[in-house]
Amino acid sequence: MSRSRGRRGELPPPQETIEKLEKMVDACNFYEAQQMYKSSSARYVAAEKYSEALDILQSGALIQLKHGQVTCGAELAVLFVETLVKGKYSYSKETLDRVRKIYVDFPRIPIPQHLEDGDDMQKLSEALMAAKVRVEGCSSFLRAAIKWSSEFGAPKNGSPQLHDMLAEYLYSESPELDMTKVSSHFVRGSDPEKFASVIVSFMGKCYPGEDDIAIARAVLLYLSQGNLRDANNFMDELKKQLEQKQLEIPHSDLIQVIGYLLRTLERDAFPLFKMLRQKYKSSIDRETLFDELLDEIAERFYGVRRRSGLQGIFGDLFKMM
Repeated sequence: MSRSRGRRGELPPPQETIEKLEKMVDACNFYEAQQMYKSSSARYVAAEKYSEALDILQSGALIQLKHGQVTCGAELAVLFVETLVKGKYSYSKETLDRVRKIYVDFPRIPIPQHLEDGDDMQKLSEALMAAKVRVEGCSSFLRAAIKWSSEFGAPKNGSPQLHDMLAEYLYSESPELDMTKVSSHFVRGSDPEKFASVIVSFMGKCYPGEDDIAIARAVLLYLSQGNLRDANNFMDELKKQLEQKQLEIPHSDLIQVIGYLLRTLERDAFPLFKMLRQKYKSSIDRETLFDELLDEIAERFYGVRRRSGLQGIFGDLFKMM
């Protein structure tokens, strides 16, 4: 049968290929299976059989990830998204669920704590390197998926659900946490309540003086997109979660100006907006990004055109994807 197919140039049923390659992975022949996943799916793509190619790539990504082969799994996951693009698949719940299924199988492994001797430090070094590989692999996959979604039917900034996934993974798995990057995805997501819970968690382990900056950054990022509703929802949820833990929101000038700003943007009060920036300049200057975001907020809410040359930090921030 296979010789006959080969002479006619026909491709085998995808399930036949999937079962064969899964057996190879189960036998720990990871590299050989990886090459066959790539070559087999490429033949289906060349024949414009995109659905079959997607089935093979999804199966390969899932089983490689389940076996802890993150680099292989991530490579196949990215190829899965590239095939969505080649096949011109529209963004839909069904396709989002397939992306989510792969995302869920990316490993989540806590970094060892309280290590002392030389062997422990070696284990820590290896764990940090493995975490970096996991984060880079998952980030590459989800960034590609966000780009695909933005071009095939999701909002122009990409699927909010995909932004939420990436933000959560970056926060939970990054060996070197970058809260600006985490926040930039959460504010493009759809879950301010989850974002608030992440900030509460961060407040419990950050350095002194970082907590109010994290809160202010979140609010200003929402507002820089014109999203006053979620900025308020985020603050309300943050206060509620802190109260449940018998904690308080930080008392600082920065948090004070954020509260004033949220109320000011409810009405046409640009002179008050300018006065707040001037009065709280020293607090705003604690984070370089804040001045840029306030310029963007002034343009969004009051139509004030930004000065030329101010696109730098703000523009770069959302190119992180």
